[in-house]
Amino acid sequence: MRPLFFALLIAGGTAFVAQAQAPVAPVAPADGLTRQERRELARRVAAEARRPKTVLNNRDRELSEALFVDGVKYVLLEDYNKALERLLKAYALSPDNAAISFKIAEANLLSNNLRDAANYAEAAVRLEPKNAYYYLLLAQIQGSQKQFEAAARTYATLIKVVPNSGNYLFNLADLYLAQGKLPEALTTLEQAEQQFGQVDEVSFKKQQIYLKQNKLDLAIAEGRKLIAANPEEPRYVLALAEMYASNNRLPEAMDVARQALKLDPDNPQAHLVLADAYRQQKRPADSEREIKLAFQSPALDIDDKVRILVGYIKQLPNPALTQTVLDLAAATVKAHPREAKAFAVAGDIQTITEHKREARDNYLRALRLDNSKFQIWQQVVLIDAELNQTDSLLTHTDRALELFPNQASLWFYNGVGHQLKKQPLRATKALERGRKLTLDNAELLGQFDAQLGDAYHELKEYEKSDAAYELALAEQPDNLQALNNYAYFLSLRGQKLDKAKEYAAKAVKLAPGTDTYLDTYAWVLYKLTDYAGARTTLEKALTTSQDATVIEHYGDVLWQLNERERAVTEWQRARKAGSGSEFLDRKIKDRKLYE
Repeated sequence: MRPLFFALLIAGGTAFVAQAQAPVAPVAPADGLTRQERRELARRVAAEARRPKTVLNNRDRELSEALFVDGVKYVLLEDYNKALERLLKAYALSPDNAAISFKIAEANLLSNNLRDAANYAEAAVRLEPKNAYYYLLLAQIQGSQKQFEAAARTYATLIKVVPNSGNYLFNLADLYLAQGKLPEALTTLEQAEQQFGQVDEVSFKKQQIYLKQNKLDLAIAEGRKLIAANPEEPRYVLALAEMYASNNRLPEAMDVARQALKLDPDNPQAHLVLADAYRQQKRPADSEREIKLAFQSPALDIDDKVRILVGYIKQLPNPALTQTVLDLAAATVKAHPREAKAFAVAGDIQTITEHKREARDNYLRALRLDNSKFQIWQQVVLIDAELNQTDSLLTHTDRALELFPNQASLWFYNGVGHQLKKQPLRATKALERGRKLTLDNAELLGQFDAQLGDAYHELKEYEKSDAAYELALAEQPDNLQALNNYAYFLSLRGQKLDKAKEYAAKAVKLAPGTDTYLDTYAWVLYKLTDYAGARTTLEKALTTSQDATVIEHYGDVLWQLNERERAVTEWQRARKAGSGSEFLDRKIKDRKLYE
């Protein structure tokens, strides 16, 4: 903006001293102009244009010139109120001076007073119809008000009236294109071509118009004209190849792409055209070869590679594509080791294709380059949780929370990490803080409350634990974690056993065959002295489970059913399977049930 207006200042300034006008009494107040006064002066623009012109005396001419120069200074300093105060005083003295009207229009445009800007710009054009800069300012003001038809008329007048202004045909064509007036735009471009000869910009815009008009043959003809005029320029050849490809004329697209490769053997766009053509022809091996050649080219920038990889991500998981996409991702990070987006997109691909550890490594590399993306931190944390790597989960949530302390999900996983590390007090603090940040999300609230129920139980704050579980189930009636854990902890305490049975049975119904839920249901039945029902349920669980706790519980049930030897055998099997309850070793040693 500034270089243009500086040029206009020079043009306007030279015009000023060449004009001497009739004296007019100043009307601008010394302390500045009100909005109403400025509009009144704008109204006078048209009226003064009809007034007979007279000559200024020397004193008024010198005062007007001084005010004009001072106003221009304040325009350059971007103090438009002071600029307009001076310029309007100059205008009051010399309303027939085009340069003054022009500078007032400019100052109004820069202060976003477009209506007054248009009035004064029109006055400048009327007063000096051969000055191209005045037309350009008027067209700019009209364009700012989305008055494209008026702006087009201004450019058309400029081209017709001002000598040597044919270069503005390109601006006029753009305005016609913006309005969707394709025939007018095409006519204007042809005029430019007649005046300046074949110009690349003209041919490209004519192609654009022909394609919008569904005149593919004429668009192709323009492309061939460009190639004929620039036979050593591969980008014109490539543009034609892409035009063929986008219109499903694959043989021609491939022929022209190969022509581009003869001029530039490493041209990645030519390889991409060939890769897409082979893909559409169901030739995956050839397509893969071309896409890899494109990725090997240093001319294919990171944004193009990411765009292509994102297109592949939308097709995953797909075993036929997996290795190709992994190879392309690896090539991308190798070629762009300082680009966070390269590692991020590689991480996305590895996550979808179940290469979680490698994905986390790439996400962490992305964060070392740019740690401002919450979504990448979230991916790292989710993978930590999925891999059950508690230390990493705590490390990464702590680091992420320094940057994003208002993200509830980070507090949730931080709380989960502390819970897994047997730090229930820290877990409750993190979970309570995250819960406060959770608004209008029943699912996430349910997850927070279910986790808080577990943490409060570890702290032996049973009332808070029960209340948290009840909230979780109110928010998510089918929350399996809350159903199972609440029921199990109630059974351990021997409290609300009917409710525990209801919740445990619901968990088994929602996820039948899950050994953990079957074990909880069996243990509730055990506490209700339904030993036969507990036995049947545990035997279902043991068809798939080798968990020490499930086996130990089965031994306890057998003891209650007076199968004492089998009970001891099951306890011994539980010891081999892992760690059971704190009573397991005593049960085996004394061959007796302890609870």
